[in-house]
Amino acid sequence: MPDMSASVSLAMTHLVPLAKEVDENKVTPGVLGFIVFAAMAVAVWALMKSMNKHMGKVDFKETPDAEEAPAPGPTGKASPAKG
Repeated sequence: MPDMSASVSLAMTHLVPLAKEVDENKVTPGVLGFIVFAAMAVAVWALMKSMNKHMGKVDFKETPDAEEAPAPGPTGKASPAKG
């Protein structure tokens, strides 16, 4: 990966002069930090919207199998299993 190290060194040579202009007592995320935060917020919003849509398609009502579920007795309650 020699291309990556070349691009990193090129970026550092351009950013080092900009770092000298920054006040050392004041550190802010700047525009790049805002862009990254906004992109992450949009991604989370899109994921939540997609999850909400998929959860709306889920049917949580289970239909009992005729073999497994005992029929209710005369009182409306299920009779105990005999065994």
